[in-house]
Amino acid sequence: QVQLVESGGGLVQPGGSLRLSCAASGRTFSRYVMGWFRQAPGKEREFVARITWSATWSSRVTNYADSVKGRFTITRDNAKNTVYLQMNSLKTEDTAVYYCAAGESLSGRDYYTELAYDYWGQGTQVTVSS
Repeated sequence: QVQLVESGGGLVQPGGSLRLSCAASGRTFSRYVMGWFRQAPGKEREFVARITWSATWSSRVTNYADSVKGRFTITRDNAKNTVYLQMNSLKTEDTAVYYCAAGESLSGRDYYTELAYDYWGQGTQVTVSS
């Protein structure tokens, strides 16, 4: 069982920055692919970013939705059981509830979709407005 707790959301002006954090419980954090999703009012939840971890190669792979590429950066600190989402050049359309998710690293899963993730946080609100 993994519990995820997001923090760092808030109100920011267009062009501003925020850093979201997601702290995970448990000792096997490094086994999980970590993702960020978001849900805007009246819309379905959508993929934002994901990050893998290979203990064998001590390497990670990141992927982003086209709408955030070049503005958002996902990182992870396995020693702290935490994943981050640095959000720069925020736009009003980035306003949403942001969710952290963890999915066991298994072949055949599509980590761009919600179904690949086993655990979810409660979400943190990000509002971009002047």
